[in-house]
Amino acid sequence: MEYMTESADRTPGHILCCECGVPISPNPANICVACLRSKVDISQGIPKQVSVSFCKQCQRYFQPPATWIQCALESRELLALCLKKIKAPLSKVRLVDAGFVWTEPHSKRLKVKLTIQKEVMNGAILQQVFVVDYVVQPQMCGDCHRVEAKDFWKAVVQVRQKTLHKKTFYYLEQLILKYGMHQNTLRIKEIHDGLDFYYSSKQHAQKMVEFLQCTVPCRHKASQRLISQDIHSNTYNYKSTFSVEIVPICKDNVVCLSPKLAQSLGNMNQICVCIRVTSAVHLIDPNTLQVADIDGSTFWSHPFNSLCHPKQLEEFIVMECSVVRDLKRSAGAGMISKKHTLGEVWVQKTSEMNTDKQYFCRTHLGHLLNPGDLVLGFDLANCNLNDEYVNKMNSDRVPDVVRHSLDKIIQDFVSCKIIFITQFLKLS
Repeated sequence: MEYMTESADRTPGHILCCECGVPISPNPANICVACLRSKVDISQGIPKQVSVSFCKQCQRYFQPPATWIQCALESRELLALCLKKIKAPLSKVRLVDAGFVWTEPHSKRLKVKLTIQKEVMNGAILQQVFVVDYVVQPQMCGDCHRVEAKDFWKAVVQVRQKTLHKKTFYYLEQLILKYGMHQNTLRIKEIHDGLDFYYSSKQHAQKMVEFLQCTVPCRHKASQRLISQDIHSNTYNYKSTFSVEIVPICKDNVVCLSPKLAQSLGNMNQICVCIRVTSAVHLIDPNTLQVADIDGSTFWSHPFNSLCHPKQLEEFIVMECSVVRDLKRSAGAGMISKKHTLGEVWVQKTSEMNTDKQYFCRTHLGHLLNPGDLVLGFDLANCNLNDEYVNKMNSDRVPDVVRHSLDKIIQDFVSCKIIFITQFLKLS
């Protein structure tokens, strides 16, 4: 009994609320929570409805004083933006928790649930939960306003390639989207030989030019035009133009190199096939499997053109194929491709299946071809070649088919002729 009495004396007693008389535990204010909330509102001064500016064109929110940021719905970035709108009133209380209350995406409303604490009446700490309603108001940002004006730009990048197709631009499109190089453009205009990229600053245009130089072999020129000037403040307004020219060589093109360039690449044959184009032009000699890479500066120092365009591709069927194992290499030969296999092939045009006309050729696709396969190739015997370097080639170095095409001599197709097989189609 004595032990229980001592324990009861140590237990704190209850007091009556000075407002409503309800028994409560002692606190510095001697008031119950309900009466304290009715007398003191710690959220007073914090606005319950705030407006947020949103640009519909670029899907960005306005962050004062002059910044537009892109935020997803109910993201941490958007929550930070909303809290900054009421930063001054929140500095007078302690923010415990903040989170979004779900709303319809098209309702133009953002609701944020806040939990705050504040010390009131003799050191008592009061906690309160309330919701702030943010109204999303449409407002066009400065960048989109310039885009809609269609006349405001400070720099333009003119990308050109003199070819009959748009393979390179399709490749560039994927790279531009992959690395986000289109985000700073005001407008993209399609021209006959290429594209024009408009920018609001010269720095963005220079960044695009550097990206193109790292992506495709090209050369560029820069110029600027004076628009206006202020002699009192010594300020000038220029419009800059960057002209970027991409090499006119694409994948599967048959090209003829200059003798000097062919010798510098390891004494490879002048007539080669382009297997791919990245930051350099990758060539392969279908007679020896010798490969070489030509960058933009080398190409413009020794330019060459495509002998045939893709529209001249014809369909052939493989009649016989054999792999060449031992090949004698000349002195000073360059690197040999390990991904390809040299093969000797007898082919026949699908349009001449009712005849016995066949063609013999060497190809770098010996590891893929089998009798009965369909291939696409250039028939140089029936092409009217007009190339500077082909005309200057020695007669002993020119394949029969090229020499016959130049002399316009019609011979029996059973004779040995060379057809460059550049693409491979497997029969279904």
